Amino acid sequence: MTSSENQNFFFISNLTVQILLAMLVGAVLGVFIHNNFDFDFAKNFSDKIKMLATIFIRLVQMIIAPLVFTTLVVGIAKLGDIKAVGRIGGKALGWFFSASFISLLIGMFWVNILQPGVGLKLGKVDLTAVSEVTDKTHGFSAQNFVEHIIPKSIVEAMANNEILQIVIFSIFFGLAAASIGTSAKPVVNALDKTSHIILKMVNYVMKFAPIGVFGAIAGVFAIRDLNELLLIYAKYFGSFLIGISSLWIVLLFVGYIFLKDKMTTLLKRIVSPLIIAFSTTSSEAVFPKLTEELERFGVKDKIVSFMLPLGYSFNLDGSMMYMTFASIFIAQAYGVHLDLATQLTMLLVLMLTSKGIAGVPRASLVVVAATCGMFKIPVEGIALILPIDHFCDMFRSSTNVLGNALATSVIGKWEKE
Repeated sequence: MTSSENQNFFFISNLTVQILLAMLVGAVLGVFIHNNFDFDFAKNFSDKIKMLATIFIRLVQMIIAPLVFTTLVVGIAKLGDIKAVGRIGGKALGWFFSASFISLLIGMFWVNILQPGVGLKLGKVDLTAVSEVTDKTHGFSAQNFVEHIIPKSIVEAMANNEILQIVIFSIFFGLAAASIGTSAKPVVNALDKTSHIILKMVNYVMKFAPIGVFGAIAGVFAIRDLNELLLIYAKYFGSFLIGISSLWIVLLFVGYIFLKDKMTTLLKRIVSPLIIAFSTTSSEAVFPKLTEELERFGVKDKIVSFMLPLGYSFNLDGSMMYMTFASIFIAQAYGVHLDLATQLTMLLVLMLTSKGIAGVPRASLVVVAATCGMFKIPVEGIALILPIDHFCDMFRSSTNVLGNALATSVIGKWEKE
């Protein structure tokens, strides 16, 4: 290792230790507040302490749009022609849809084998919390799907951090720059320098990560009785963990097939992004850091800048597994029988509809609610999974990060980049 690489590795290791300590201290503080103060005080404390996590996530979000635009345009310009973009894009989409299909199948398999919703008796569910999710499903249609993909304004897309829309604009911009040739080099070089400045900003922002993680964990544990939740939802959460663990095994096995011994190095590189995604329940929060770590792992910047934005829109493996699992769980809880053909149809519907809502808050629940409506499953069943959803989201988010890191690394190897 060079001295620069040693410094980077030390920073990663040090940051990982700080984040783990922040999680531990946050959990201890949250449990202390929950056990020693009344609910009103705990709720007020939770709202205030979560502001630390909000600040961290917003700091990351302010970087994402310019980072995606600059790196993707430069990456496409460096690829040089539309054939290269088409070739890599084809491989990427092939990987994404295969991974999504396998993830959906794993969720469907385990929910049918373990049947966590059968005989469930949770009493009266709280429907007040359902409205914020179900309200987002209104107008969930093919038209909205297309409108979500195609931007009507790049400024609006950047303002709302609509990654998929930014990707569409950046691809057109990059291809146009590549077709112009040498006369476009000053613009491409300027964007290249800008992307390096933004990546430097990432290092500054990541120093705040332990504080953000501390706020997120303390806020959750202050208002949630984890013991009571796990007692009530033991079968549901246990079944979910079996499903998500199976998905990890599949992803790691496939990654090892393609990357061999380098798989261990990749996991060491992405451990900090995985922990941050897990603790903040936001895979978006680690996008800039994951970009940096994959380049340090050895994947060329033009591949990383092309693959990751696409992956964040099309390759959310953890979320996909959860969608079939949660949808069929709600059907089981309400005694709605779904035969194999109906479940496979549901799987295909989820495969398509989930691609149009990247960036929507609690996107997995929105898709689950919409799917329930399509298949005559009571939408209010979302209330059954809301209390435990935050803890499921921790595992979903970190799985999404792993899936995108693997996809980018494998495509990079296929392209000999």
